[in-house]
Amino acid sequence: MIKVYVSLGSNIDRYRHITAALNALQSRYGVLDISPIYESEAVGFEGDCFLNLVVGFQTRETIGQLTSVFKQIEDAHGRERGGERFSARTLDLDLLLYADRVGVHDGVILPRDEILHNAFVLLPLADLEPGLLHPVVQKTYAELWSVYDKKQKLWPVDFDWQGKRISCAAQ
Repeated sequence: MIKVYVSLGSNIDRYRHITAALNALQSRYGVLDISPIYESEAVGFEGDCFLNLVVGFQTRETIGQLTSVFKQIEDAHGRERGGERFSARTLDLDLLLYADRVGVHDGVILPRDEILHNAFVLLPLADLEPGLLHPVVQKTYAELWSVYDKKQKLWPVDFDWQGKRISCAAQ
């Protein structure tokens, strides 16, 4: 089994789409490790705020299989493709880490570059796995967050899933 980490984001009917993505991932992969959920302003375009989180789970699937599943989940929830790179979206699932794999695999660059550049990816990953080493820079995610410039604003939100509070605004 391989441990993978995936970022989830939505700025259209956010709570419904994040819930649907968590349900789909749990149904396919079983136990999910779920970070706190953050709200952040849109990056790269004017638009509604996003909800973002990171989910970890174990799988036997290849990188190509995972990305295919993620596209199916996105498409099933109204993701429109072919538009602007930075735009509103119902659901965005991106593979961040596949164990400690580095390089281009099945057309996916790992680890995903957004980890080092976007607060809405780095902070949830640091919350979920503070002691885990980034496979390229060889610093923990907690260390990377501690020196991150924090210009991108984000804040935790309350979020309930399957009858349980999985994220609290007062963290």
